[in-house]
Amino acid sequence: MSPELPSLREIDDASRSLGLGVDAPELHGALCGWLAGGGSDGPDWLGKLLVDAELPAIVEGSALDRMARASAAQLEDHSFEFALLLPDDDAGLAERSGALFEWCRGFLGAFGLAAGKDPPLSDESREALADIARLAAASPQDDGDEEDEQALAEIEEFVRVATLLLHGDCALGPRHRKNLN
Repeated sequence: MSPELPSLREIDDASRSLGLGVDAPELHGALCGWLAGGGSDGPDWLGKLLVDAELPAIVEGSALDRMARASAAQLEDHSFEFALLLPDDDAGLAERSGALFEWCRGFLGAFGLAAGKDPPLSDESREALADIARLAAASPQDDGDEEDEQALAEIEEFVRVATLLLHGDCALGPRHRKNLN
């Protein structure tokens, strides 16, 4: 069983204390994009991810360290228990969809940083990345009905699976090819 992610509040507090100016969903999305693109979860991940060499190394055991360790473990876990750090279902539709779109924006930027200009993507992964880009450009709607709730749940699941697919192409694939040689 993979480690559990810290709470949104813990990550928001850690982000504020470092003056990052980024909310928990976007920071988690960026971390996951970084890892899916082949980036490292070493103590310097935050500075690399935000392209700021002045940021301190992540303190072991801190909320950001626990988020990085849990995310890396979940992405590597063969039971596909990877989770997005988003508001709970009791939050409003606008808050949850807005957080998902923030997550996608964070993911895209960091994935590009880690994977580079021409990552080794399958056709399915290229399509998934294009879909995440469309979601990153979306805006939340104010309210909705049961259909909208169901659609958001399906989009969240798509993003979760797309992240695992991209991680497989850019992080796991190259690692396995290197081990075979």
